[in-house]
Amino acid sequence: MANPFLRPSTLPYGLPDFASFTDEDYLPAFEQGMAEQRAEVEAIIAAGPPTFANAIEALERSGGTLGRVSRVFFTRTGAHTSPRIEEVRAVVAPMLAAHSDAIALDPRLFARIQAVHEAREDLDPESTRLVERHHTDAVRAGAELGDADKERLTALNAELSSLSTTFSARLLTGANAAAVHVHDPAKLDGLSPGAISAAAAAAEARGHTSGFLLTMVLPTNQPVLDSLTDRGLRREVFEASVGRGSGGDEHDTREIVLRITALRAERARLLGYPTHAAYVIEDSTAGTVDAVAAMLADLTPPAMRNADAEAVELAGAGVLEPWDWAFAAERVRRERFEIDAALLRPYLELESVLEHGVFHAAEQLYGIQLHPRHDLAGYHPDVRFWEVFDVDGTPIGLFGGDYYARETKRGGAWMNALVGQSFLLDEKPVVMNTLNITKPAAGEPTLLTIDEVRTLFHEFGHALHGLFSAVRYPTFSGTSVPRDFVEFPSQVNEMWLERPEILARYAKHHETGEPLPAELLAKLLASRTYGEGFRTTEYLAASLLDQAWHTLTVDDTVDDVLAFEAQALRKAGIAHPLIPPRYRSTYFNHVFAGGYSAGYYSYLWSEVLDADTVEWFEENGGLKRENGDRFRRELLSKGGAIDAMEAYRNFRGRNPEIRPLLERRTLL
Repeated sequence: MANPFLRPSTLPYGLPDFASFTDEDYLPAFEQGMAEQRAEVEAIIAAGPPTFANAIEALERSGGTLGRVSRVFFTRTGAHTSPRIEEVRAVVAPMLAAHSDAIALDPRLFARIQAVHEAREDLDPESTRLVERHHTDAVRAGAELGDADKERLTALNAELSSLSTTFSARLLTGANAAAVHVHDPAKLDGLSPGAISAAAAAAEARGHTSGFLLTMVLPTNQPVLDSLTDRGLRREVFEASVGRGSGGDEHDTREIVLRITALRAERARLLGYPTHAAYVIEDSTAGTVDAVAAMLADLTPPAMRNADAEAVELAGAGVLEPWDWAFAAERVRRERFEIDAALLRPYLELESVLEHGVFHAAEQLYGIQLHPRHDLAGYHPDVRFWEVFDVDGTPIGLFGGDYYARETKRGGAWMNALVGQSFLLDEKPVVMNTLNITKPAAGEPTLLTIDEVRTLFHEFGHALHGLFSAVRYPTFSGTSVPRDFVEFPSQVNEMWLERPEILARYAKHHETGEPLPAELLAKLLASRTYGEGFRTTEYLAASLLDQAWHTLTVDDTVDDVLAFEAQALRKAGIAHPLIPPRYRSTYFNHVFAGGYSAGYYSYLWSEVLDADTVEWFEENGGLKRENGDRFRRELLSKGGAIDAMEAYRNFRGRNPEIRPLLERRTLL
């Protein structure tokens, strides 16, 4: 039978037909897809005098098979991998890097791009921007290098691709291995019945005949640390978390970190940049390493002062260790605001939060409707889909949700596109949200923490960015914007979580249907800025650590990951003894396997725009259709078809101000 990837899907919106794929289909489909695109590029090169249509637009149309298999395959590697898929990934990663380089570094193709670039004045704005984007990408990829340097660059990219794949694989297996197996149920005192039941189900799913399994989420701070009363177990969980990737076993990632950073530094110099960070940030809204460094340096002292003040309060007359912080903070929160996080969970049931919170806010703000499509299947039984319609009933696309953690899924939460929107290709978007919520035992409700609710709103903000895309060219589709801009729309969407008219609809007791008591809501809102010292400090520590690794030059020598990490944090003034970075180097998936290298600062950079935009919404009446229409029209629909900051100014009427962010994070 023909490989199912070699033809477009016949399902609605081009949704991949997951039921037709086997793990053995991926490698031959990749090989075929790369061969097809190489042939398409050869045809572009031979197409006569270069024009926008036969060069740039033809490139946009190329790679159909490769795009189909890549989007499905890398969805699977993140959300539902298998031993065979990991084998294929190890083989395919360097192949894809070499394929990309072969196209980007082909002097014949670059000459055609260059020719169109020089004659681009007669094009419409989006087409002009597309020519400029292709030219910039080619130059940044090394198209102007000599043959010897191109050969070395190709080798660097192939090795970096393989190393990132290995890092990701070790991180997944290491996180699974780091899960803490608890035999005595008394040690789980403090956890809710639902959390205990989920831990028992996790143990059973991993093959344990008894006991409970406390699994790891991606960040350093594990959710159970704010509830467990057993201090010894808290320490065990914390040390298992911070020790990931540095245990000297088959899951150790330290040599990969050293090799990746050294190769990135070498590649940056080859391309004419002093450091990898300089290379990355040049193509962002921040523009320079100095601009990023200045922002992080300005925020570090007030964050540390807030963290120190919080530590003094949390310690009281006792001893405070890192594994005590979340537990002590939750105790203070209960005492000061008379609010217990455990009391909130019965009011935060997944289905209600989705339908009456996340979806309802979008329906009110943008006029859209989401209808379940129970007839459509994903790559795992937990995946489900909704069809999205515009205010006039016009179909927009498909939205998919994959919410539960499992052994075959990497940690964290993300959005990705299975089909990207493009008028050129006549494609409507199919976007996914993937989270890692602990799955309850069969028949029990999925009760969330307030942080998990925030993540649902955040990731759906990314989904809206993809769904509302209205661009001609695939290069600009959806979230194809600078890395330090992409988090902005998703962070704005978090604001609706606490809007009273939205919260009142979804925050209802899962058994009685009673709304969240008004006094509990008031206390929740009053407590929302508590702990900003901790949150800002752990985030800044990770951002500064990312910058430290990626401002290394080829002349810098590092041979001890943990020693370098400690030194970098001290030098940046962010080495708080009680607050480790949100991600330590050895499990920093964002920067060593996730596309955020030298860019983890982006969340805070985007939050400047986010906080300023939230203020605009509040000044203009909040959850109103005209506000949503403006945000959608000027920002969410544009993708990368317009300069990101130009789009922001078109929406806001001015450049962003940092004051709302400083107020939000109590940093004034």
